[in-house]
This record gives sequence, structure tokens and C-alpha cells, in this order.
Amino acid sequence: MRTSFAPMEGITGYVFRNAHRAVYRGADRYFTPFLAPGASHVLSSREKNDILPENNRDVCLIPQILTNRAEDFLWLCRVLADYGYREVNLNLGCPSGTVTAKKKGAGFLLFRGELDRFLESVFEGIYSEELPVRVSVKTRIGMEDPGEFPDLLTIYNRYPLSELIIHPRIRNDYYEGFPRMEYFRTGLMESAAPVSYNGNLFSAADAKAVAKEWEKVRPGMEQSFMLGRGAVASPWIFEEICHESGKPCSAGDIRDRFIRFHDLLLEGYEEIMSGDRNVLFKMKELWFYLGCHFPGCEKEMKRIKKAQKLSDYRDAAARLMADSRFDADRFFAG
Repeated sequence: MRTSFAPMEGITGYVFRNAHRAVYRGADRYFTPFLAPGASHVLSSREKNDILPENNRDVCLIPQILTNRAEDFLWLCRVLADYGYREVNLNLGCPSGTVTAKKKGAGFLLFRGELDRFLESVFEGIYSEELPVRVSVKTRIGMEDPGEFPDLLTIYNRYPLSELIIHPRIRNDYYEGFPRMEYFRTGLMESAAPVSYNGNLFSAADAKAVAKEWEKVRPGMEQSFMLGRGAVASPWIFEEICHESGKPCSAGDIRDRFIRFHDLLLEGYEEIMSGDRNVLFKMKELWFYLGCHFPGCEKEMKRIKKAQKLSDYRDAAARLMADSRFDADRFFAG
């Protein structure tokens, strides 16, 4: 089994990845939030810091690229290869309106002829320049209709992708409803590239349910899972998925390690950000996911949301995390 931490814009940057890796195991790979190369071919300071090897020393990291221009993709491949990266991922799944309106992310799926030519140019460039990078794709099953998926799969199968990560929703689903598993099964059967599953993995039980489907369709094939929201909400989830019993440690140990993870995050953001406001924004954003493990703690959560100074935040978070109502078995509901 192979597990990956999905990219989440604004959340899973190098501070988050390093804190997670320091406390938890089980995630084999981490994907960067997307890098969006423009025609100027300049990485922003934020993008550069996120992929610097010195900021990702103990992490197997795969940079994700968001673009619909082969020349920009290839330029960034050269830059990343110089940094030592040997695999990149193409984002064809982002459902954001600002992204899809530019014919990027899931928006590119609607223009299959252009997508085909894009991939052809990318692989021609990689071969002609002998770039030492493999290319994987993270895709939805369509922009407007799941019936788009067979044509997309035909396009993907024309190229030597290192992996096809399938989120079996269309763009218009965003993250609502249930993944369309029949299309994932189609991907398992017909993809020429190794397949990974992404979507609604909030517990070890969710992963086991997909694993059973996998075993029915392709028995003996290595299973691969990518987790995003579920892993942010329950950062220990990879250990549970990889552990036969699903419970590698006690609830008390889970809480102690959770507190350490939180504190490492807070320290990391304080080191690279100036002013309480920026750090507080980062930490409060996380509690949208983490708060599911504190049932009945609405008053304490409200104190966290209202905190305007780091000192107030620390006090509110410490009180919340020490609360005996911490429940590791509650899951983020999406």
C-alpha cells in the first residue's frame, strides 16, 4: 500500500509538512500546493520557499503544477529538476472558479483536444531535452459530466504517466455528495498507468472500503491512497490506515501527539511570519478541520475564533486541547 498527503492550498505548505512528518508516520509522499508558472517564468518567494530542499529535508515531496501551457510546464520541470526533483504532478482537479475560468485545473478537462496536445508537447519536450522527471496526473472524471471520463482516460493512456490519481467527482460536484465509484472502477480496469484513489477518505474504515472495491476489480494490484481533508482533520490517519487493527496507539497518546503537532505548527508559523494576525489566520483555518475531535466544546472553539492576540490564542487552544472531551474517533464530515 502507498499513501500520499494531498495538496491543500494555503494549508499543506512546508511548515505543515515538517510538523506532520516530525510527529506522525505513514504518509509515504507529500504533494505541494500547486505551483502556477506564468509567462514571466519566475517563481514567487512563497513558491520557491515551499520547494527548497532545505525546507523539506525529511519529506518525500512531489511538486504539483497548475498550467495549461506546455512551455510553462516544461520551464518549471527544468527548475525543479535542478533542485533535484524527479517527479512532478499535473493538477487537473482543482474546482475553484477562478482556476477553471482560466481553463486550468478541472477546467482544462472540458478542452480535451487541447489537453491532448498539451500532454504531447510536454512529453516531447521531456524526451528531447532528456529531462530526468516523471509526470503524474491528478484528475477529476470530468468538468460537467462524468461521461467525459472515458475520453479523458483514452487521452491519458496515450502517454507514459507515472501515476493517475483519480478523484471520482466532476468539477461541478466540488466536494459535495459521494464520489462516483463506478468511474473509479473504470479507471482501475482501463488505466495504462498505476492508479491512486482520492476522495472522501476521512477514516481508516473509508480506506478499507475502497480497498475492498479495489481487490474485487484488480486483485493483487498495489493499492494507493491520497488523503487531503481527512488527513488535515485527523493527522494520525495514515498510521491507522497502515495498521492492521486501525488503532496503532491509545487515545491518550493520540491527544498528546496532537498537542505536539499543534505546537510545532504554531512555532513554525511564528518563525516565518511577522505579526500575530498572519499566524492567527493560519491556525484558525486549521481548526475548521481539527475541531471535529472536540464535541461539545463550542464555547472553547469560539474563544479560539475570537482571539486577536497570540497570547489569547495560546490560552484558548491549550484549554481546548486539555479538555477530556477530545475524541479521536470522530471524523471530519466534509
